[in-house]
Amino acid sequence: MEILLIRPFQLCPIFYYESFRQPQEKRRHLLIIEMNYHEAMRLEIDPYDRSYILYNIGLIHTSNGEHTKALEYYFRALERNPFLPQAFNNMAVICHYGDSEIAEAWFDQAAEYRKQAITLTPGNYIEAHNWLKITGRFE
Repeated sequence: MEILLIRPFQLCPIFYYESFRQPQEKRRHLLIIEMNYHEAMRLEIDPYDRSYILYNIGLIHTSNGEHTKALEYYFRALERNPFLPQAFNNMAVICHYGDSEIAEAWFDQAAEYRKQAITLTPGNYIEAHNWLKITGRFE
């Protein structure tokens, strides 16, 4: 049996290559998934199922940091199925971290989305419920 010793400096180039490559692969992977969802949208006729496809495309854009696009897909999903609390919650999170110059308006919008999510599923989104109470937006 042969034992190979690897010095820490020998790992550095691989580490940097891998850390650079992983975000690219993640984006490529998400792009492929998004293409599959768009194909599913082309084939699916049921509005309820289409709402979940649109919601999932919104998730992809959220994870890529494309919040404007994500909001668009969440809105489209809710047009087909207004009972998607997770879409309201994700929209609230995006609004919560919106532009600081108009933060109060974003917070008000986030509060409305969180209220809708809580109304649809009262036992879920405890953090959202607490945020509404702390910020004085709970009615």
